[in-house]
Amino acid sequence: MSLTLYYHPLSSYCHKVLIALYEHAVDFDKRIIDLGNAAEKAELQALWPIGKFPVIHDHTGQCDVAESTIIIEYLDHYFAGQNRLIPGNWDTALEVRLWDRVCDNYLQTPLQQIVLDRILGANGNLTQQRSTLQTVYGMLDRQLANNSWLASAEFSLADCSAAPALFYASTLERMPDEHVHLNAYFERLMNRPSVQRVIDEARPYFSLYPFEQDIPQRFYPRP
Repeated sequence: MSLTLYYHPLSSYCHKVLIALYEHAVDFDKRIIDLGNAAEKAELQALWPIGKFPVIHDHTGQCDVAESTIIIEYLDHYFAGQNRLIPGNWDTALEVRLWDRVCDNYLQTPLQQIVLDRILGANGNLTQQRSTLQTVYGMLDRQLANNSWLASAEFSLADCSAAPALFYASTLERMPDEHVHLNAYFERLMNRPSVQRVIDEARPYFSLYPFEQDIPQRFYPRP
């Protein structure tokens, strides 16, 4: 394998990269990193001193690539299949990058703050974070009024970002029923084979998620 992904199966940012890898049908090795293990954390920091995953090591070019959006840009340039995740048209690509940032900054960030508060038992005032999630739900619903995918005619980087962000955010703040476009989009995302595969791989680790009880039963296999 020319690529090794350093990641954790429960991490939403790792989900984002995994979706891109599966969309491109890229062969790669997986290295699960437990940040609570000092040796494994040091192994990750040797690649990326910030110590956050995901990180990809390209054995061919002896290159380490960090940060989920940059990793997907890298994959799209060197390992893309027929369907690029970043469109060739500049204006469309700009729209894709915009919505990628919206999902990362205004879904992922507040949801992670809410999750961290639960892990730490801080019981902080999270009104602003929850309000931000609802604001973005409204923005997404309007954006999707005339689009099947978030930022282009085809599945893109923006959708790689949206899928894990919405999966986790929806366990914290329910998507309002009146956001019919957003709810329909969420169903399309969850039925995407690449997304289904990521969720299947994350399922054995759901018990580590502080809001596991709020993950809908539909995401668990039937007996």
